[in-house]
Amino acid sequence: MAVDFDAIRKKLDRLSGNNKNRSVMWRPTEGEEHTVRLLSFPDNDGQPFKELWFYYNIGKERGLLSPHQFGDLDPIQELITKLRDEGSKESYELAKKLYPKMRTYAPVIVRGEEDKGVQIWGFGKMVYQALLGLMLDEDYGDITDPTSGRDVKVVCSKQPGKMWAMTEVRPRGKQSKLATSATQAKEWSDSIPDIDDIFQCKSYDELSKIVNDWLGEGEAPKESGHSSAGTATSESDSSSNSSNSSSSPNTSGYKSIDDAFADLMSE
Repeated sequence: MAVDFDAIRKKLDRLSGNNKNRSVMWRPTEGEEHTVRLLSFPDNDGQPFKELWFYYNIGKERGLLSPHQFGDLDPIQELITKLRDEGSKESYELAKKLYPKMRTYAPVIVRGEEDKGVQIWGFGKMVYQALLGLMLDEDYGDITDPTSGRDVKVVCSKQPGKMWAMTEVRPRGKQSKLATSATQAKEWSDSIPDIDDIFQCKSYDELSKIVNDWLGEGEAPKESGHSSAGTATSESDSSSNSSNSSSSPNTSGYKSIDDAFADLMSE
């Protein structure tokens, strides 16, 4: 098999600390209102956004992409299956804490930051549901369409007494073009970052060592204390589903869950 020099170059960049992937990641700033235009990922089975599943709080690892979602062997999934098969309450509870948690990603043009090109916005279940709901609403339709779509307001705010900031998405009132020129629109559409270059699975052996070292420490994943969503719009990353919250990332030391997820890109 021929050597993949592009893959070697990317690996060298990551090892050398020259990985620019974090620079393409965007998240809303708490207390500010943003306007973004969402694009659709190409070659994504007709789905506009990409769903990825991560394991959290296994040892010192902040987030591990699950190989199981791609049909690959996954030692953590094997452990989950084994724990469930054991049938004890303790095994079931541990398996539930190991379940991966979904994070969704969308390409966006942030109005006012067009010079940065296409960026990637990662969000949780509530924002995802809100965006899909807009697209299924006949009054809005495909908000990602480059000629007849709509910009979306993104408001991130923290209500008194709430632990986490809430993210609300609102469609703009009129349809609009992605860009004023067809050339610019095509350039953006052709330069959507490849999410597979940003998040990559560790090897089976690497994951096995991580989970075995963690088991050897005798520790269970820590549960985060984030609150459930309080509205039908969206919360930054919270979910009212208790099984989802038990497998959410360790967010101690962060002001919001989005900050915790963004920190996954710092390595």
